[in-house]
Amino acid sequence: MKKNLFIYATAFFCGMSVMAVELSATRLLAPYFGTSQVIWTVVIGLIMISLSLGNVLGGRAADRYNSRDWLFSRIWIASLWIAVIPLVGKYIIAFSVVALMWVLPNNLLVAGSVFSCLVVFSFPLVILGMASPYLVKLGVKGMDNNGKTTGEIYALSTLGSIIGTFIPTFLTIPVIGTSKSFLVFALVLNLICLYYFITAGRKIIRTAVSSAIILALALAPLGNSYAFWKKTVLEDESLYNYLQVAREGDAVILSTNVAFGVQSIYRKNHRMTGLYYDTALMAPLFIKGMDFDKKLDVLVLGLGTGTFAKQCRSFFPAAHTDGVEIDPKIAALSKKYFDLTDQEATIYINDGRTFLTGRDAKHYDVIMVDAYHDITIPFQMTTVEFFRQVKSHLNPGGVIVMNVNIRSSKNNEIIDYLTQTVRSVMNRVYTCNVRGSTNTIVFASDDEGMQKNYAENIKKIGSSDVLSDIAGYVRDNLREINAAKYILTDEIAPVEVMSQKVLDEIVSAGLEDYKNAIRTSGKGLWGIFDMLSE
Repeated sequence: MKKNLFIYATAFFCGMSVMAVELSATRLLAPYFGTSQVIWTVVIGLIMISLSLGNVLGGRAADRYNSRDWLFSRIWIASLWIAVIPLVGKYIIAFSVVALMWVLPNNLLVAGSVFSCLVVFSFPLVILGMASPYLVKLGVKGMDNNGKTTGEIYALSTLGSIIGTFIPTFLTIPVIGTSKSFLVFALVLNLICLYYFITAGRKIIRTAVSSAIILALALAPLGNSYAFWKKTVLEDESLYNYLQVAREGDAVILSTNVAFGVQSIYRKNHRMTGLYYDTALMAPLFIKGMDFDKKLDVLVLGLGTGTFAKQCRSFFPAAHTDGVEIDPKIAALSKKYFDLTDQEATIYINDGRTFLTGRDAKHYDVIMVDAYHDITIPFQMTTVEFFRQVKSHLNPGGVIVMNVNIRSSKNNEIIDYLTQTVRSVMNRVYTCNVRGSTNTIVFASDDEGMQKNYAENIKKIGSSDVLSDIAGYVRDNLREINAAKYILTDEIAPVEVMSQKVLDEIVSAGLEDYKNAIRTSGKGLWGIFDMLSE
């Protein structure tokens, strides 16, 4: 009975470790490949393949060996592999991106995530997949109870997987980070093996030493930099994001990806950012009779660290912003590094769409939708149902402004779907492509004369004003959206698949610069990291 209890405990902790590794794997990949459904599908699919292969191999090995030593020696090897992942995994992932750009530039993100999963995670998960069928063989003592024992072992493995789903998400990753989460579960597996080898009276020293080393690594202050090739002010993880704060000249920048995009920016000595925020800042000027000193109520869904809120307060002194940010750690960074004040924004920690259905939501003159992450678009904030909610919180003549940060020269599918979905709700919709970037800003209002309003309002801007250039650029580059043919709904909104296609094209188009850097720098693959660190 005691031996069966240990078999049950092993099934439980192996199942727990499988899910813990899976969830930690997505977080290790996220700073490089994002967190879209496409990436989740790759991770889950390859891990399920690994477990299935492990089930087959485990069953065959059980029939061949039927030895506890054989199984626990393999679990011990898997624990060592998992312990090594935080030490070398990010380097393998980063260099796989660099290497694959030469082979599969048009499918770099998917190919990179597949390759990384296979190289970094598949081996230990194949071994852990072997555990359940092997434990069944060890636990079944006769035909009378084989069904009962098999069911109990698989039930405990599944129960462990359930618990292993919650612990990394809500405990280890937010508190101690992704790297140490791997070490915690590697230690759990190592301790199981140590207990077995102590009772068996062999292989005790090596297992005890490995347990001690993993424990020491888990307690030691490890360097957790994902963007290891450049200097950062802060790298951290939250329940929702990888967070990177860096300084570039006089600018402080927040990114949620090591290489793609800027989530927020603050230039202490400049009112303009040089990024898409400057274009979006024109939104109030589409309101009839708008003056710069007129009261302006603004809502930002996806506040980040408050770039747009700070600009609104700077150029429209009577403006006040309610900012909705789902990540409390980002909200905290807005105060610590980006000097966001209470006068500039009232912060609500919430999901943007959920906020609109709550009692805190009011009516606003401008609602900015800026919740589309660097390389991930949340589908629930792209649908006709969502934009109807947004419209219901607009004052008469109010304006929706939206930043869509994925545009390529060849594929406008995602832009067409998003803008036409907005057009199905609002009377007038205009787009303006941001200079020198892949961003498109969308302006929408029920006021039929919004473009005329804008032309009149920008006459109040002097030629020497810092807004003069961008105001003229937006006026000259507005494109009206007339059709509402392609509409995204809560039922069907394949935005992640569409955005992945566009992103592959953007990445592929930009790879020539990186390839040239490798050829001309004389530094080999490190030439790319030099470019990324600039």
